[in-house]
Amino acid sequence: MTPEVPGPGQESVWDYPRPPLLEQSSRLITVRLQGVLVAETRDAWRVLETSHPPTWYVPRDDVAADALTPSDTRSTHCEWKGAATYWDVHGHDSISVGAAWSYETPTASFLPITGHLAFSPSRLECEVDGERVTPQEGGFYEGWITRDVVGPFKGIPGSWGW
Repeated sequence: MTPEVPGPGQESVWDYPRPPLLEQSSRLITVRLQGVLVAETRDAWRVLETSHPPTWYVPRDDVAADALTPSDTRSTHCEWKGAATYWDVHGHDSISVGAAWSYETPTASFLPITGHLAFSPSRLECEVDGERVTPQEGGFYEGWITRDVVGPFKGIPGSWGW
């Protein structure tokens, strides 16, 4: 694995720390389900971890009131953040099961994202400052790839041991 060299205005995920860093951002984050606005904020947090594109967390107050219901589809535990709670995301006539998650009782380092929501860019329309996000490969990590972040990114074939 050879890290890509970032260009002007870009970050390399290989410069992100491990354990991950939590960073507040005022960039415009929007999430839609089949064109229906689910969330919009300029008060997000992003988690930056070596080899991963950022995962963005939106305050619950910036999520549409009727957009979420608890989901019992899966259970995961992050070594850094703790146990995740999953949510089904609703649009007008559609639902994306387990497409959002939160940490209701995160570890001490991640207390600022208590109750904030992360959204799956592989199942929802996610944007950063109007740029449509490319989902992280592999279907597990759900990082958000934008043109200002370079990899290679964990999740691609052969990256299991990174």
